[in-house]
Amino acid sequence: MLGVWKKYRKWLVIGFMIVWMTFIDRNNFINLYEYRSELSELRGKKAYYQEEIERMKTDRAIIFNDSKSLERYAREKYLMKKDNEDIYIIQ
Repeated sequence: MLGVWKKYRKWLVIGFMIVWMTFIDRNNFINLYEYRSELSELRGKKAYYQEEIERMKTDRAIIFNDSKSLERYAREKYLMKKDNEDIYIIQ
């Protein structure tokens, strides 16, 4: 048995390290792959939300700079009405 150890110790150590890094270690290759996929998903969400923020900023600038557009926005989003009007919601 000792002769086998001396002859193949380099390969045994390399095999042990591969098993260790793949399954046992806290920062193993499986977790690393999961973290990278989660990171790419979060980056996609970040880009989406940044685009939405920019769109909302432009909408806000348009809405609050003009009284007619502010009135239209209030009527559409919050169902506000004038005193002599009725609102019908059609889906």
